[in-house]
Amino acid sequence: MSDSDPIKFSRHVGSRRTGSGCPASRGADGGPSSQFETVSFTRTELNQILRVYGFQVAAGEWRDYAIDMMREQAVFSVFRHTSDVPLYRIEKNPKLARRQGAFSVVAASGHILKRGRDLGQVLRVLEPRPRLATIRMRPS
Repeated sequence: MSDSDPIKFSRHVGSRRTGSGCPASRGADGGPSSQFETVSFTRTELNQILRVYGFQVAAGEWRDYAIDMMREQAVFSVFRHTSDVPLYRIEKNPKLARRQGAFSVVAASGHILKRGRDLGQVLRVLEPRPRLATIRMRPS
């Protein structure tokens, strides 16, 4: 498996797996049915996203995440608390790749913070900004 291959998840009918452990629906070529084709993040893209996520978790800003893979787009949602609405959504929409870029970061309010073709550039909007450290001198 190379870094550019998408991470494959299989879908199963209902909440139970079939006895053989294989998905219940197969296409004519033996692969997944076109009914279940989904957009997913590649391993490299997921590594970039999880790097930013790890920094924010270490800073205490973010607590949870969810990954949704749908027919038209893949979404990585970030939460401050598990029961909240997502603070940010990192979306991959291949249909927009030629126009505005396949990747975008969307705030909780629905505003698009950054959009582009390069995920690294798009994720910079989420990276913590360096703060100016103040040094207190003790009186001697």
